Amino acid sequence: MFEGSHIIGLYLRTGRPVQDVSLQIRDAHSMKLRKISTLVISTLCIIIVDATVPGSSSSNEITYTQKRRAQPNTGGALYPQATDTRDLQTGPVIPMPVPSSYNDIGEDASLRDHVGLVWYDRRFYVPSSWQQNKQRIWLRFSSVHYAAQVWVNGKLVTYHEMGHLPFEVEITNVVCEKGSNLLTVVVDNTLLSDTVPQGSIRDTFVGINKVKQEQTYTFDFFNYAGIHRTVFLYSTPQIYIDDVIVNTDIQGLTGFIVYNVTQKGLSDGGSVECLIQILDKNDTQVAAANDCAGLIEIGNANFWWPYLMHPNPGYLYTFRVSLIGIQGETIDTYNQKIGIRTVTWSNTTIFINDKPIYLKGFGMHEDSDLRGKGWDPVLWVKNFNLIRWLGANAFRTSHYPYAEEIYQLADAQGIMIIDECPGADTDVFSEALLTKHKQSLTELIRRDKNHPSVVMWSVSNEPRSANRLADAYFGEIVRHVKTMDLSRPVTIAISQHYAADRAGQHLDVICFNRYNGWYTSTGSLSMITNNVVDEANAWHLKHNKPIIMTEYGADTIAGLHLIPEYVWAEEYQVALMSEHFKAFDKLRQAGFFAGEFIWNFADFKTAQTITRVGGNKKGIFTRSRQPKASAHHLRARYLSLAAADAGTAPPDVSYYVSDNRPTHHEL
Repeated sequence: MFEGSHIIGLYLRTGRPVQDVSLQIRDAHSMKLRKISTLVISTLCIIIVDATVPGSSSSNEITYTQKRRAQPNTGGALYPQATDTRDLQTGPVIPMPVPSSYNDIGEDASLRDHVGLVWYDRRFYVPSSWQQNKQRIWLRFSSVHYAAQVWVNGKLVTYHEMGHLPFEVEITNVVCEKGSNLLTVVVDNTLLSDTVPQGSIRDTFVGINKVKQEQTYTFDFFNYAGIHRTVFLYSTPQIYIDDVIVNTDIQGLTGFIVYNVTQKGLSDGGSVECLIQILDKNDTQVAAANDCAGLIEIGNANFWWPYLMHPNPGYLYTFRVSLIGIQGETIDTYNQKIGIRTVTWSNTTIFINDKPIYLKGFGMHEDSDLRGKGWDPVLWVKNFNLIRWLGANAFRTSHYPYAEEIYQLADAQGIMIIDECPGADTDVFSEALLTKHKQSLTELIRRDKNHPSVVMWSVSNEPRSANRLADAYFGEIVRHVKTMDLSRPVTIAISQHYAADRAGQHLDVICFNRYNGWYTSTGSLSMITNNVVDEANAWHLKHNKPIIMTEYGADTIAGLHLIPEYVWAEEYQVALMSEHFKAFDKLRQAGFFAGEFIWNFADFKTAQTITRVGGNKKGIFTRSRQPKASAHHLRARYLSLAAADAGTAPPDVSYYVSDNRPTHHEL
């Protein structure tokens, strides 16, 4: 594992990366690697770049390197210097941990609000045993936001555009056999009309003939940037397992696993066999097969159940696949955790293992103090402890895919996920945007297809779906999802009025967001219950599909108390929730209402606006994960709902008050 960090780079006024990075970036200090077959690069180096984006640009600037033809380099005769007519900038050097967002690390607003390129730089060693054993060497980035170029030893090895999703590249032929290697990652956080999510760049004058470029966007969370998740340096054999696809079914007490294993690296005429082993939680083999694709049957199987729906939620088997050579040798092995469960749906109900479910949870964000959207295992173990404490059974990855480790935690704990792609506030429905939107879903489904916790795909949050172009656009998006996965329903979190929306007809489940008592009729509680009931009924009447309310809530300042209830006070948040609970209880008896999700799990950072006090404060927890009064109120409801659906007595979640007996007096 790499430890420590160093940040190096250069300042580019054009914002376009040079062709030969190795000549432009100073050397970083080297650290030794532990000799294990998978290594985690935990720290890199960063340099801020003055990255201006031309107003005519329709895509991220770093993509231009791929498009330009290399020009002859005539060298540089004059040493750079600042004069009356010239400006010289080398850029600040900032230690930068990975994973993290770079925005909140420093004390300078220019770093927090930076638009354009930054350069991460790091030296690393490759264990000699990897090359001696003729292993393939790979770099895998779990998430870089938004677009990235990766250079190894001055050579461009890959480019990826799509924050929140992983990409990898083989670097066997570019790493040094002896000595250190220079890894450089150029990161561009610029969002434009054809990125996912979308944004725009505007020029603001900050002096005579000086223009500053600012990033604008309509979605309500901060555009954190950087290398947000783990960077892996790992090895595989020359012939290696490329992908594992698993689908499951249930008949009675028997579980069925339909699988397909693909491999790469075989030369023409070569062949390998697959050994499939299914291991239970005690690592005892319960089934096996000798084909790379097929059907495995497990009698008296342990099924994957959601939290509070079964005494043993989140049961996982290990699907172990080994590639076997013609002489019986093991070439490559991979272990995939799987859960045996089914997701089905009708025009009124969603089922897990043929039992109806009611989803109760919240929208969330990858967001915390200091780290921004950086993956933080401590934070997320805490989050899951709070989820279980609340009695929730689900959350939505609003509004982008989360770190893969989060899904692994959800798998093991029986927490269901509505998995959302990065398409927030989708608008301007162009062909270029459609192509990237579909690509984001391809990468999302390829990554998350085997997670039993993922029970639904969400292809957008609050798109401008009243636009006439939204009909064909989302029809194409949903068809694209269905070509990859038919085992889960598809939804969108819709904010448009049900009469104007043009996307719902293409979906399997209708999710809607509405802020009665906050953005609509602010401060008024009396109309909430009827409004929610009426709208949910209208959505179901229009589309004859299950309905979920995926967002409602009120901004709340922790510690602000006002009686009678008043906006921003903790009392108002609790009162607003109560009016929604009344509506949900009526809808739970209507037969088509499938779930309730409050917005939001915890307070989070947003762009600076006069409607946000240090960020969005709709969390039932503060950003530091301390409860507001609403958290206790929601816990009482969710635990009561779980008990009601399980047919058990509701738990006592309150502190002791009284035995309700009169005082005894000796006379």
